[in-house]
Amino acid sequence: MFNEVKKSIQWGEETLTLETGKVARQADGSVIATLGETTVMANVTFAKEPKPGQDFFPLTVHYQEKYYAAGKVPGGFFKREARPTEKETLTARLIDRPIRPLFVDGFKHEVLVMCTVLSHDLVNDPDIVAMIAASAALTISGAPFMGPIAGCRVGYEGGEYVLNPTVDDMHELRMNPDQRLDLIVAGTKDAVMMVESEAYELSEEEMLGAVTFAHDQIKPVVDLIIDLAEDAAKEPFDFQPPDYSALYDAVKAAGEKEMRAAFAITDKQERTAAVSAARQNIKGALTEEQLEDPNLGAALKKLEASILRGDVVKGGKRIDGRDTTTVRPIVCETGFLPRTHGSALFTRGETQGLVVTTLGTGDDEQFIDALHGTFRSNFLLHYNFPPYSVGEAGRVGPPGRREIGHGKLAWRALQAVLPAATDFPYTIRLVSEITESNGSSSMASVCGGSLSMMDAGVPLKAPVAGVAMGLILEDDGDFAILTDILGDEDHLGDMDFKVAGTESGITSLQMDIKVAGITPEIMKQALAQAKDGRMHILGEMNKALSSAGDFSVHAPRIETMNIPTDKIREVIGSGGKVIREIVEVSGAKVDINDEGVIKIASPNGDSIKKAYDMIHSIVAEPEEGQIYDGTVVKIVDFGAFVNFFGKRDGLVHVSQIENRRLNHPSDVLKEGQDVKVKLLGFDDRGKVRLSMKVVDQETGEEIEPEKKQKDDD
Repeated sequence: MFNEVKKSIQWGEETLTLETGKVARQADGSVIATLGETTVMANVTFAKEPKPGQDFFPLTVHYQEKYYAAGKVPGGFFKREARPTEKETLTARLIDRPIRPLFVDGFKHEVLVMCTVLSHDLVNDPDIVAMIAASAALTISGAPFMGPIAGCRVGYEGGEYVLNPTVDDMHELRMNPDQRLDLIVAGTKDAVMMVESEAYELSEEEMLGAVTFAHDQIKPVVDLIIDLAEDAAKEPFDFQPPDYSALYDAVKAAGEKEMRAAFAITDKQERTAAVSAARQNIKGALTEEQLEDPNLGAALKKLEASILRGDVVKGGKRIDGRDTTTVRPIVCETGFLPRTHGSALFTRGETQGLVVTTLGTGDDEQFIDALHGTFRSNFLLHYNFPPYSVGEAGRVGPPGRREIGHGKLAWRALQAVLPAATDFPYTIRLVSEITESNGSSSMASVCGGSLSMMDAGVPLKAPVAGVAMGLILEDDGDFAILTDILGDEDHLGDMDFKVAGTESGITSLQMDIKVAGITPEIMKQALAQAKDGRMHILGEMNKALSSAGDFSVHAPRIETMNIPTDKIREVIGSGGKVIREIVEVSGAKVDINDEGVIKIASPNGDSIKKAYDMIHSIVAEPEEGQIYDGTVVKIVDFGAFVNFFGKRDGLVHVSQIENRRLNHPSDVLKEGQDVKVKLLGFDDRGKVRLSMKVVDQETGEEIEPEKKQKDDD
């Protein structure tokens, strides 16, 4: 009934197994991949005919984490998996990016890749397993996929690269100073296709070494997929890339000169209009048959690419007039908005980001429910890319995959320099509003985010800047690396290479390659050129930092205190009665965690002090020899009971009230009277002994022995 094929290798410290032929047999390709006890199923289907008139490749990748995989029930009211989480969206992008360029040019059939996490051992992250499963399913499906690819994760600890570190090792990397890298690399046996990373000021050499290490580690997995395909692959789909050379010759003859003139215009809006007009004029010169050819769009793009690419490689001159290493003019402004906690406007050429910082308390932390557990995040970065930023009128909706991906890249770049939560106990939310775009808006978000947080008074370890690099690689091996690429250079080039970091090192690296053949030498040159660009941008940012504001008067102040864990119950009180009273009386927010760390927040310093004093009086013990303010709560024949330390009372014996004999304490005291007392100590039964007569009731100062003797005389 089943035609099962199963292949395994030892990969690092775990066994990697690929199997097919038993589950989802109606899919074009179905593979279940298992690493340790983490299992992901990938299913591939593709249409056997393209949609009429479709001029793009409709590849869709879905990644789904089922809560049953970790023995959990989903949270919320509906108790079933709903819209994709951020992790699911980012993983789908991780899989999409390296496989998309490997489909045969001209293939425009709809392709669906669905990866489902079936089991999670809470050790091996399923994202890498899903990428391998998807590649294997595509390889055996018969689709014109020029893979396979494989992927792995790399850590960096103690100067050594680590293959596929555990989920716990990579969780909240900022809190783990021993781990300095979370790097994902995907590629074929011959070339790296995709890099995504979170780093902690690693040098260019260390990052390049990590990528090289990863590429070496994925080669056995590629061989495993090929081994599986030799026994289980379907017949290749009969697809021949369309030959539109005659159409291209006609397009080139009709409009090369006009298109070249259009690309010579440096202003984006004018250039876009001129390119659009050149396209229309070319179409006007074609026959009806040529206009109906589904490859017309590809022919036009090929003409545009040949003009842009050829001029750069041969002459070193780009469409906006720059050479290959120059960064566009930069203008940085901090304190751009009057009422926000921090803001910055970062403009680089025709790319602009307005980035706003909001500081919140522990109540504002984000709860994240993931397969490996529920945790909280105190650093949030949200990226918005409205249609007007590129001069278009389009639909506005919830953030898509692109917005989530760009926001996460900027998050990775910035979180490496954040202060420890114990030093800066705030929730930080950054919002990047992209107001103009022609080039990398994610790197503008990094630069603007760094400036905005510093404007808000966040004590970053160092400013962070980012730059996007491009590559044009010709068939003859000639190439040009471009610093600070434009949108057109991204669309028509061969590599999108984003590097962010401080003066000391790289904090994030993202790379997408559209062609196989990027050598380590090209990557090394790109990293060196990116470092020069980053240093230039940091220099421009430093000019604005001198005018950055102090901590915003509109932001909440937060003070932390640590109490013994056995005192937590006393601060909270029965049913939360005590802590509610502290909040009501002081007017401050009070948050206590299980470790005894208390955060007190309020824009008013007096409120914070009042809450602090109230908590301190509950958890602290009175010190012998100290003087305290107190209130008489009860008068008896032998003295007076005084409340002097929170809810703690002590006895002032009648002999300790004044330096004279009293008939009765009520001669000089009454209930509710404020007095000053010194803690003399504790008697054999632990009762508190207080004295009034050794304290000047006016000043609160202790009466010196000489003065006391004189008064007695």
